[in-house]
Amino acid sequence: MSIPQSPGPETAPEDERPRAGLMVVYGFQHILAMYAGVVTPPIIVGSVVGLSTAEMGILISAALLVSGLATLLQTMGVWRFGARLPSVIGISFVPVSAMVGIAGESGLPTVFGAALVAGVFGLCVVPVMASLIRFFPPVVTGSVITIIGVSLFPVAVGWITENNETGAPTTGGLALAGTTLLLVLLLAWVLPGVWSRMAVLGGLVLGTAVAAAFGRVDFSAVGEGAIFSFGRPFHFGPPEFQAAAIITMCVVMLVILTEGVADILAVGEIVGARMDGRRLADGLRVDALASILGPLLNTFPGSTFSQNVGLVALTRIRSRYVVAVGGLILITLGLFPVLGRIVAMVPSPVLGGAGLVLFGSVAAAGIRTLAAVEYDGNMNLIIVAVALAFGTIPLAAPGFYEGFPSWAAMILSSGIVAGAVAALVLNACFNILGRKDGGAGATESAEVAGTTEAEQAAGTSESTESAGAAEVGERPAESTPKE
Repeated sequence: MSIPQSPGPETAPEDERPRAGLMVVYGFQHILAMYAGVVTPPIIVGSVVGLSTAEMGILISAALLVSGLATLLQTMGVWRFGARLPSVIGISFVPVSAMVGIAGESGLPTVFGAALVAGVFGLCVVPVMASLIRFFPPVVTGSVITIIGVSLFPVAVGWITENNETGAPTTGGLALAGTTLLLVLLLAWVLPGVWSRMAVLGGLVLGTAVAAAFGRVDFSAVGEGAIFSFGRPFHFGPPEFQAAAIITMCVVMLVILTEGVADILAVGEIVGARMDGRRLADGLRVDALASILGPLLNTFPGSTFSQNVGLVALTRIRSRYVVAVGGLILITLGLFPVLGRIVAMVPSPVLGGAGLVLFGSVAAAGIRTLAAVEYDGNMNLIIVAVALAFGTIPLAAPGFYEGFPSWAAMILSSGIVAGAVAALVLNACFNILGRKDGGAGATESAEVAGTTEAEQAAGTSESTESAGAAEVGERPAESTPKE
């Protein structure tokens, strides 16, 4: 097995092509990092409407299939669809609360009908959302990337505690999470060169083996259900269209696209890719298209997944082809539910132990970006401080926005969206419109903000190369195994 091929002088980092065997291994790491996130929304919504086990399986298989198709489109690209970056698309958590309410009152066909219309609406507003890219200098992107990482920590902690009501982990769960964390760190430290990039996968496999030795892995579910399945479109009936549900899901779509902007720019920053409005729009179109494709195939709207940003930062495997292979694996899992049941055997605490490293890597990458920002003689420190504060309010007090109007609560309850909006607005006020005390105009404030366009590009490259703060123990080049 050989190391990934280095990009040539004119090859973009995301266009690197590792050997086929490595692409499968690296792609499988991405699936393990996001599998639980893909299947959870269908389980939540399906349980609300009282679906049978077989019907729940249809929702889950469709979720995996749609996620794989959308991921393949996002990474490889077709015409103006796909950012051609190592980004994973999965079933979004954002609309879960809205879909639960709609499904409980009117059933799944109404959810699917509203999601279809919201997807079309999303395609229409993508150009507007993509035009925001000029308002994302390093002070904004660094803040948003940091918030993304911090916002993901509760996911890892929830895995460790197995989402029990008390919030306290069991002794066994804590031991499994700690063991997995130690295994990931140990493998990243002792494995040479490219092998250290498999530390997460190795930790998950060994952690699962330890769990199995102590009887914490349930093998009985593997043989239950179909081996192959391709659900027919509109299995739960033709979509139904209700005005209130449609309006609600269109608002949700705006939130999904806002998060998509942040996540796609975060991947571009970590990878060191050249980003512009057109490329951002191409990526957002896949988010919107997933919201159309999902209801057609019996599942829910999709979005770019933050979880996998951490894996890119941690392993520094920046190839979009690796994630495309991950998309193919998702499609296979969707068509062969038995394989999905095997992947699902990985105990939740094992995922949590690895998740602490993955999600911390995202925050570390954001901090490195913020380290390159100029803070003297401007308001950039205030921008970062307020953005981080807004981003962490939903984590510190999940019910903080319950007394707000429903539309505002839906937007602000996402720390990523709230922090991104705060950073965007403050950057526009202080660094674009100019400060009140100085009367600076747009030109002067652009210099205060951080940087010229060329300096931003240099900062992006530098922060990507130094994303080793988020990388765990890659060895020097001379110790890399030769082909």
